Amino acid sequence: KISQMDTQWRDKKLYPALGTFTIFFLLYLSFNDNFNFTFPQIFLRQPYMSFVGVNETRFFIKNENPKTQSLIFQELYINGWNSYWLMEESVWVSSRFRVSKMMKRGAEMGLSVCRTWAFSDGGGPNDLQLLPGVFNERVFKGLDFVIVEARKHNIRLILSLVNNLKAYGGTAQYMRWAREAGTNVSSSRDAFFTNPTVKAYYKSFVKAIVTRKNSISGVKYSEEPAIFAWELINEPRCESSSSAAALQAWIAEMAGFVKSLDQKHLVTIGLEGFYGVEKTGNVGLNPGKWAASLGVDFIENSAIENIDFTSVHAYPHSWIKGGINSDARVDFLSHWVDSHISEAEKILKKPVLFTEVGFPSSIQKNGLYDRNIFLKIVYDKIYESAKKKKAGAGALVWQLLVEGMERYGDQFSFIAWKHPSTYKLMVEQSCRLLNISSQGLTHEKLNQKNPCLANAS
Repeated sequence: KISQMDTQWRDKKLYPALGTFTIFFLLYLSFNDNFNFTFPQIFLRQPYMSFVGVNETRFFIKNENPKTQSLIFQELYINGWNSYWLMEESVWVSSRFRVSKMMKRGAEMGLSVCRTWAFSDGGGPNDLQLLPGVFNERVFKGLDFVIVEARKHNIRLILSLVNNLKAYGGTAQYMRWAREAGTNVSSSRDAFFTNPTVKAYYKSFVKAIVTRKNSISGVKYSEEPAIFAWELINEPRCESSSSAAALQAWIAEMAGFVKSLDQKHLVTIGLEGFYGVEKTGNVGLNPGKWAASLGVDFIENSAIENIDFTSVHAYPHSWIKGGINSDARVDFLSHWVDSHISEAEKILKKPVLFTEVGFPSSIQKNGLYDRNIFLKIVYDKIYESAKKKKAGAGALVWQLLVEGMERYGDQFSFIAWKHPSTYKLMVEQSCRLLNISSQGLTHEKLNQKNPCLANAS
């Protein structure tokens, strides 16, 4: 039998102590950046975020004024980055702290959008899609974590849905699956854009992604405001310009398919920005004659109705080979950015986001890193466009790493805080763009670690 003294001790001391411990433990899980245990979704408190929309050539978010209950449409100009490795590093709980660190440091730089892979196609233990329509739930939960962690730090994600390159399976893996299933698939990689079986595989994957319910937050991806946009394909290219019509039709079909599943998120293609043969008068702005033969065209592809904004990449150092001097690359980049902003404004009437801008840091000129010279060109042109309320909506650096992630690097990858001059340049761009777009900030709060907080109205 339980004595009266035991009952009083249990009721007055044990239970209150356990209750207090539970409360503090849950708070610890909610706010500690280094603790990556996935707690049941009922205890997860997520910060408020708005969905991003498009008003002709500008992005906006809808903020609610808590005093008047009215909506304020706040323009949004973007300084962001790429870290394609986030999902892969979130597969294992032991490595998730690096993803958390990347999000935290991005927020501390005032960056607001991160572009990353939402695909990994193949049969490996860490691939997301093992077979057409067959998914690795453990990897899917890694993507769940990326989305939750992004929202925690007020970061929005551009999620790319397939790779045109071979890395992480890509379009070649889809065609390989179709052949293994007995489908007659052309040897040309352009069959990805035309073969009915391959297209059905892609649609099945897209549906699984867009309609997924996050295992941590309980929020469907289609209802998740931390997702900025869906990107149909990373860097689409054809084997020849003869496949241009097939690519154009594929973009229209797949953009429409995504919109049929999700009306809340933006859709973009994933273009590099090249001009096609006999399509527009700007083929001479390409980095070389080779670019016009890839079956892509910036203006024609981007004009498709269900494409909400267009994307451009910029790699003057890898696109322009040979003994060309730095000044020629500077001249190319300057015209490249100007032309795409102008065409997005005057012809397409859509925002243009430079979703990959990559420059090496190994070369110096007059004491300045090459990366800083080229990055400043892009940043200044985006800023001037934003001041005039034009179509230049922002730029995303390729790519940022954290310590321990060097294996994901290439000649354009870097750990920003180990390059103080570049770090300063990026933070300054974040703050001056925020100063333009911060009018009307109400319900959606900036991350308290944002270096631009003091400059926000």
